[in-house]
Amino acid sequence: MSVIEVCGLTRTFASPSGDFHALQDVGFAIEAGEFVALIGPSGSGKTTLLNCLGGLDRPTAGRIVVDGRDVAALDDDGRTDLRRDAIAFVFQTFGLIPVLSAAENVGLPLRMRRTPVRERRERVAELLELVGLAEHARQRPGELSGGQQQRVAIARALAARPSVLIADEPTGQLDSETGAAILRLLRDLSRSSGMTMLISTHDPSVRAEADRVLALRDGRLDPEP
Repeated sequence: MSVIEVCGLTRTFASPSGDFHALQDVGFAIEAGEFVALIGPSGSGKTTLLNCLGGLDRPTAGRIVVDGRDVAALDDDGRTDLRRDAIAFVFQTFGLIPVLSAAENVGLPLRMRRTPVRERRERVAELLELVGLAEHARQRPGELSGGQQQRVAIARALAARPSVLIADEPTGQLDSETGAAILRLLRDLSRSSGMTMLISTHDPSVRAEADRVLALRDGRLDPEP
C-alpha cells in the first residue's frame, strides 16, 4: 500500500526574470516501510519537494497524498495535524533547543500531545536507548557531538510514532564516518519499525542503504538515477 502518492507535482516561484519552476510534473509513489533516497545536485528541487510533502509549502499544481490525506487540500490546522500525527522531520541543522537536555528535547512532541508524564518518560528512555544515547539523557545539545545531536533529533522525530519520516540532508553537517553511521541508523530503524522514510542527501553512499533511489534534476525526476 502506498503511504505517499505524488502526481503532477509542480511548484513555480515568481522572479524578476520570470517564473522559476522548482518542480515540474513530478510523480511517484512510496510504499509502507520503504527506505527511499532522494538525490540530486543543489538547486534540483529536493528541499522544495520535501516541503510540499510535509505541508510546509503549497504546490502550484498537482496532487500529494500522505497517509491517506490530500496535503494540498488541507487548511493550516489540517497540515499542522498531519505533521503532528503522521509526519516527522529531521534536518541537517538538528533543530534542538539549547537550554533543554537531550531527554527534554526528545520528549517535546509528547509534551505537546499531552502524553501522561509516566508514559512520556518511558518513551523518551526507550528512544534514547534505541539511538545509543541512554547515558547522555541529561546533557544539553552544546555538550554533545554533531552525530550525537543528530541522534537526539532522530529520537525526537520518532517520539510520536509517525508513519513517515522525512529527512533533509541529515548528514550534511557531519563527517563521512558519522554520516554513514546516521544513515545506517535510519535504515535499521526503518526496517525494524516498518516506518516509511524519504531521505534527501548528496551522499552517494546512501544508494547502498536505500531500498530505492529517486533522482531530481532541474525540478524533474530522472528516469535513470
